[in-house]
Formats: sequence, C-alpha cells, structure tokens
Amino acid sequence: MTALHERIRRDIESRILSGEMMPGDRLPIEHDLMAEYGCSRMTVNKAISALAAAGLVNRKRKAGTFVAAPKAHAMVLDIPDLAHEIQESGQKYRYRLLHREICNAGKVDSSLEIEGDVLWTVGVHIADGKPFAHESRAVSLTAVPEIDDAVFDPDSPGTWLLKHVPWTEAETAISATAVSDREARALGVADNTACLSLIRRTWRSGEHITAVRQLFLGDSYTLVARFGASA
Repeated sequence: MTALHERIRRDIESRILSGEMMPGDRLPIEHDLMAEYGCSRMTVNKAISALAAAGLVNRKRKAGTFVAAPKAHAMVLDIPDLAHEIQESGQKYRYRLLHREICNAGKVDSSLEIEGDVLWTVGVHIADGKPFAHESRAVSLTAVPEIDDAVFDPDSPGTWLLKHVPWTEAETAISATAVSDREARALGVADNTACLSLIRRTWRSGEHITAVRQLFLGDSYTLVARFGASA
C-alpha cells in the first residue's frame, strides 16, 4: 500500500510534469493540502520536501512553494512511443506479448540493471505485420505497483508507462549487437544478425521506474536527437 505522503507527492508531480501546473505556479498552502488529503502537516511537509529534493519545486520562506523552472540540459533525447512513431509513418502497429512474469530483478536480462521485485515483459513491436523491434522490459513494482493489473492490449508496456507514469530522469545507451537465438526467432532473422541495441532507464525523483532493452533491425529504425545551446 502506497504511503499517503508518497501519494501526495505523486499527485502534485503528475500535475507538474503534465503541464497542468506551470513554472512559477504556487502550490496549494499546507492547510489546504491537509484538508484535501485528511492528513497531518508532517505528512504534507514530507511530500513537499521530496518534490523540492527532486528539483520540481522551490520553497520560499513566508511566500510559499512554487513550481520550479526546468533545468537546461546539453542534450535532450526524448522517450519515443514506438506505436505512435509506426502509426505516424503510415504503418499498422501491433504489440505481441511473448512473456509476462512477476519476479526478482535478478532473473531478468542483466543489462537492465534494476533491483527489487519487477514486472518483466518480453514482446515484439510489429509494423505492417512484420517484426519491428524486440523488447525486454522490467518495471519496478515498488515504484509502479499498479502495473501489475495493466492489460497490454492494444498498448505495449512502454506506451502504458508513458500514459500513466511521469518520469524526471532518463538514461539511454546505444550500441550494436548480435541477436541471440530466441531474439532472432522473434524478429524472424538469422542467428547473430547485427541489430541496433537501445537500453533505456528512467527514474522519478530518484526512484527507478523501468529499464528496457530494445533491438532494432539495421534498416528499420532511425534515432534522432535534437541538440541546443543551454541558456
């Protein structure tokens, strides 16, 4: 069961990351939050402190708590929704779930580098009836307990997460690799075929949400990042 201070933090965080609350907006005062959630000032304070530690809000003495301006980064590499990208290209999208299991992270692909109990899924993203990408994903059940009840039809686990779970930090590693026998069968290619390997991990206020490894055939995917000078 999620602690109340964590629920308050997630509710406010979701409003900030969705754009409902913009930089400079003032958060409700403590007494209003205490009345809304039926809790003590200590519980509210714990939630606000966690938001401040994550850099999402600024606390100003005698003035209140305000949504912080986003920090500039040297590079922005967005987290794409493969379903949306495939459909935008004019192709028909489908996700085929091959494996679903609740287990300890020690059982999943070691490259995912996640800990604790997870929901582990393995599946294939399909474009116009042909395999587009193989995916192995682990989602922390501590951070996202509600995913245990999620149904991945038509949404893939990644699409479900983008719709329901905001993230504050992400890390992406890209390399070339040869697919394993099982991955080759799922993609419909020969063993040891070279593929683009993308490993991505996301966090929310320091809490690990998910880790995913996606394998793309060499001619099926183009990765684009936009760079800009920081202010």
